[in-house]
Amino acid sequence: MAEFGFNEHHQNEIINYMRFARSKRVLRLKTIDSCIEELKDSRLVEETFTVDEVKEMLDELQAVVRGEVEMELINTAHTNVLLLRQLFSQAEKFYLRLQSDISELENRELLEQVAEFEKTDFKTTDKINKETSKPKLAPLNESGVSELLNKEIVRLQEENDKLRARLRTLESQAMSALDEKSRAERALKDLQRVQGEQQVAAQSKEISSLEDTVAALKEDYERSLSANVATQKDLQENLISSKHELLRVQEQLALAEKELEKKFQQTAAYRNMKEILTKKNEQIKEIRKRLQRYEPNE
Repeated sequence: MAEFGFNEHHQNEIINYMRFARSKRVLRLKTIDSCIEELKDSRLVEETFTVDEVKEMLDELQAVVRGEVEMELINTAHTNVLLLRQLFSQAEKFYLRLQSDISELENRELLEQVAEFEKTDFKTTDKINKETSKPKLAPLNESGVSELLNKEIVRLQEENDKLRARLRTLESQAMSALDEKSRAERALKDLQRVQGEQQVAAQSKEISSLEDTVAALKEDYERSLSANVATQKDLQENLISSKHELLRVQEQLALAEKELEKKFQQTAAYRNMKEILTKKNEQIKEIRKRLQRYEPNE
């Protein structure tokens, strides 16, 4: 760290800050690992998953990891602000005006030097750090920065525990909702199937009833038609018989009249009456002749 121009005291201060930053980083990484393990234990309970289920799990993991990383970045920024505030506060006591170059924060070469220092010199300075005096950077309050950071760690851990509990609750509610949805879908399918069967049975029963009615009507019609044909045939036969009987009776009546007339003509009364009628006709003819002589012709 001699390249930065710091004395031994400032170097120890930087090492303390880097140790603090590393502990925060390790804690946050453990939190992320814990979230991933919790996801494995709670969701990876089956051997196969659909694409939608995998996307859902990745989205949940992304949200958790994003929240943890964002929280760590925000906390790091706020911690740096508190550190700068302590530096500026101590500088103001000695009427110093500190200035910072923001562009140097992205200096790749300096960042690589810091990384190299963290790898090589960080462990060797642990013994020196134990022998040095307490930090001269006075905190803004009596509890100190470490207490504030510990409180922040505790708060973040509690918040993380709450978020985990809420996540587990939401997962349980989601699983319950999925189960309810599955049961509702099965119940709906069963109801539709039962209704379909009942409807088919009712239609079949109605069709059978209509078929029976049609068959009965057809049978009645055929029976009535047969009866009408038989009746018509009987009527025709009766009519023919009646005609024959009428002709026979007429013939017998004619024969009887002829016989009666023949018999009447053979009686004495008939002969006498005929003679009388003949005489009367001759008398009438004679009277007409006489009248024609006395009456003028018209």
